[in-house]
Amino acid sequence: MSSVVLATAGFDHKIRFWEASKEKCTRVIKYPDSQINALAITADKHYIAAAGNPHAKIFEVATQNSNPVRSYDAHQGNVTAVGFQCDSKWMFTGSEDKTVKIWDLRAPRAQRVYECKAGVNSVVLHPNQTELISGDQNGNVRVWDLQANACMQEIVPDTDREASIQSVAVANDASLVVAASNRGRVFCWNPLSSKEYQPRCILDTQHSGYLLKCIFSPDVSRLVTCSSDKTVRVWQSPGAATVSDPAPAPAEDPSSMDPDAHGADQFILEKSLEKHQRWVWDACFSADSAYLVTASSDYTARLWDVHTGDVIRNYQSQMAVTCVALND
Repeated sequence: MSSVVLATAGFDHKIRFWEASKEKCTRVIKYPDSQINALAITADKHYIAAAGNPHAKIFEVATQNSNPVRSYDAHQGNVTAVGFQCDSKWMFTGSEDKTVKIWDLRAPRAQRVYECKAGVNSVVLHPNQTELISGDQNGNVRVWDLQANACMQEIVPDTDREASIQSVAVANDASLVVAASNRGRVFCWNPLSSKEYQPRCILDTQHSGYLLKCIFSPDVSRLVTCSSDKTVRVWQSPGAATVSDPAPAPAEDPSSMDPDAHGADQFILEKSLEKHQRWVWDACFSADSAYLVTASSDYTARLWDVHTGDVIRNYQSQMAVTCVALND
């Protein structure tokens, strides 16, 4: 099995696996039923999950078997999020059918269903493996406690009624949780417990288009935001080591969250990556946080050196690339 698993997918109804260092597509899995919205690879690199409409399917990574190992068909709308528990015992999905579902990988039926009041755009698993955090089209962030089997809190961070929470992310050390609205604001909290999120700061990314995705680097030193304005912005996380010539990002009414927020308590813009020609939908970091892969409607995924901001590799597809997954 390859030590690096890099996969992309999108509107061409195909999952492509790449030899990352050579820009070479090594395998294609056809997904004829729909476009693919999200990808996730198990920690052991045995399986990859693809979220489509209105289903999710799991495929083997290390074989040439192009048939799904299992298909999960209980959603009634576009599946927008997918991910695995750390030991690959179960999978979670979020959908525009206003639900978050948990699946035992050995069974085709959902083990749990959490009802939301709007279509779900994003779901992430807390590092403690016992909480899911979701963001929806009505601007809600919900924290689902899997042990209590209940929603422990509901937050509406953006007062703009037109704002949708497009993406949520949690730091690997569980020190920070962020929620990004389509209007370009990122709301940041210190998660003290599933019932209590302490507001930390608000970042106005000043993207000139919709904010589509946000992710933390594995070492938590950086946050990346992706936008329809064709750019990817790299931010120094609050409290991270100082970068050269830092410029604090404008805060959007910071008094509403943390009136004492200064410098170290704000995200700082490090660089803007501007080689894509169309919307940038997704991104993922390498395990050492040194490299970033981005997915765009310009038919490419690009591998970036995070430190220099240079493009190292281009992975060319036939249609828009909307999602990427990397396990190295």
